[in-house]
Amino acid sequence: MPFEKSLDERPAVTSPPCVHLRSKAMYVEGTQRPAESSPCWCNLTQHSRGPDQEFAGVRECVPGRACFRETR
Repeated sequence: MPFEKSLDERPAVTSPPCVHLRSKAMYVEGTQRPAESSPCWCNLTQHSRGPDQEFAGVRECVPGRACFRETR
């Protein structure tokens, strides 16, 4: 049986991330939505964790999170 490595089995995110989510790619590449692999931070806290002390990221900053605000 060959070796198989799966880094992430979660489904791809289809909803827009929180309006407060930021990444360097947004400023360098001009894309509004950061890549799933790019380091992100919360614009409210200016840190890698949001106001709820959970990590900030494309997969984490989604509807259902207490601090989430929809991108318009």
